[in-house]
Amino acid sequence: MLDVTGPVARVDATPEAVALIDQLVSMHGPVLFHQSGGCCDGSAPMCYPRDEFMIGDSDVFLGTLPDSTSTPFYIWHPQWEYWSHTHLTVDVVPGRGGGFSLEAPEGVRFIIRSRLFTDAEAEAMAATLT
Repeated sequence: MLDVTGPVARVDATPEAVALIDQLVSMHGPVLFHQSGGCCDGSAPMCYPRDEFMIGDSDVFLGTLPDSTSTPFYIWHPQWEYWSHTHLTVDVVPGRGGGFSLEAPEGVRFIIRSRLFTDAEAEAMAATLT
C-alpha cells in the first residue's frame, strides 16, 4: 500500500457525509472508504466495515475523513494516478447507494466531488517529494 498523505489534505467530507458516516459507524462499527475505479460503481466511493475489507498492495492511502472515528480513505492505484492532481470530497445525495456499500439501505448514496489542486497546494506537495 502506498501512503500519499502530506502537507495538503487529499480527501475531505461534507458535514452531511460526516453525519452519515457517524450513523453508519454507530450501526456497523468502524468503517473505511475505497474508491476502486472498476465497473458498476467504479466512480462511487464504497463504504465497508473496516474489518471486512482487505487493503492490498495496489491501494493508495489518501488520508482520513473528519468524522468521529477518522475513517480512512483508500483508492485503487490506477484510479489514483488519474486523480492524483485533484482534491476529493465525499458527499451524500438521495438515491440508492452501491450494492455493497453500507449506505445502500439508507436511501442515500455517497459520491465524490473533486477539484484541481491550487498551484500553491501542488507546490507544497511537490516540495515534500524532493
